[in-house]
Amino acid sequence: MDERGRARRGSGAERREEVVRAAAAVFAERGYTNGSLAEVAERVGITRAGVLHHVGSKEQLLVEVLEHRDREALRDLEGGRLPSGVALFRYLMGTAEATAADPGLAQGYTVVMGEAVTAGHPAHAWAVERQRFWRAHVADAVQRLGEGVPRATAERAASAILGVMDGLQAQWLLDPGAVDLPEATRFGIEVILAGVVFESRREQVDAGDDAPAG
Repeated sequence: MDERGRARRGSGAERREEVVRAAAAVFAERGYTNGSLAEVAERVGITRAGVLHHVGSKEQLLVEVLEHRDREALRDLEGGRLPSGVALFRYLMGTAEATAADPGLAQGYTVVMGEAVTAGHPAHAWAVERQRFWRAHVADAVQRLGEGVPRATAERAASAILGVMDGLQAQWLLDPGAVDLPEATRFGIEVILAGVVFESRREQVDAGDDAPAG
């Protein structure tokens, strides 16, 4: 590829990044439903058709925005990696506080996750992979709570934690005054983790009772 080809490729990638950043701002300010591609285009200085040229559709643009937000969140973490163990649960509780301050993107996330259950939706593969990623990481953190937590139990707890977080976010978006999102998220996570610890200890006690007398 010659210098002009590389320049065109670089400028296309940069313009796409501009579109995603502009969309993040528009969706944060106006919400996903009310935020228009025309306003995104105006902020970047291109046409609506130009925006679609770079991202394909509004749904795909939202996916790009959400991926961008995830990358930015990781960049702010020490070492650019998710924490593990108890620190991961503190991080998840912190994300609820960040969500409460950014309802526009929270609305977009909830909309796209709801629509993505349809196999033909542009965000379906992204949503499935995102859920798998978080289930695995949360399950790993659950198993670090103590020895003897079976993987199956950890995976059930991870699914429950993610379900509680998404469900609370939807409740909060529908009726913000009725739900304290950060506190309800903290409570939900702590209750699930307490259940995991209780179940693990009970299984250990039961196993001890079944052991032959010495």
